Amino acid sequence: MNYLQEGLKKLNIETENLADLEADLEKYIKELELFNSAYDLTNAETKDDIVIKHVLDSLSAQKILVSLIKSKNSPETKIADIGSGGGLPGIPLALSLRDSNITLVERMSKRCAFLENCTAILKLKNVSVENLEAERVPANSFDIIVFRAFRPLDKKMMKTLAKMVKPEGYILAYKAKKDKITEEMNAIKDLVSEYQVEPLTVPFLTDEKTEEKHERNLVIIKKEKVLSQFG
Repeated sequence: MNYLQEGLKKLNIETENLADLEADLEKYIKELELFNSAYDLTNAETKDDIVIKHVLDSLSAQKILVSLIKSKNSPETKIADIGSGGGLPGIPLALSLRDSNITLVERMSKRCAFLENCTAILKLKNVSVENLEAERVPANSFDIIVFRAFRPLDKKMMKTLAKMVKPEGYILAYKAKKDKITEEMNAIKDLVSEYQVEPLTVPFLTDEKTEEKHERNLVIIKKEKVLSQFG
């Protein structure tokens, strides 16, 4: 089975040309395969793992991003992928959101070199790469920030993320089980007064032993709901 092709169909990605998106993602996946061991980009062992666990997982929140971008009603929405690593979720999202400005923020220079190479190969004019630690990102830089497989949402990290988002902006965190999310958010409830959890459907993402679907969710936090961001 062509998991990428079938997965994109199941996700019903909002894009002008699905065939072009698939072709570009194939190029990106090839780069991940070539450089994964040298740069420690993903924990995937096979191409199918890269497609399902990383690319389709990254794209599972695309419709939510589209909705938030439309709600901003702005000529340019600035999005950042914090702790981008191998470009996940930033590059798959950038390929499907060509009208958005996306910054890949990554602290490791060798990974930044990989990201720069990918943006050149994929001709991603809507993407820039910043070799920075999250703590050094200037305040009020982005409308929306996303992160995946980054750090837990503890108080220090929450303040760092909130600082870099514009006043009307959003913080989006790819997470797994709801009970773990509740536990994590309860630990910072005096800092975050309100948040949403949106279920994500990742095609073909199942447990190899039980064949049960893996639970995936997106935590959505409005900056205005984060208290004492700079305390």
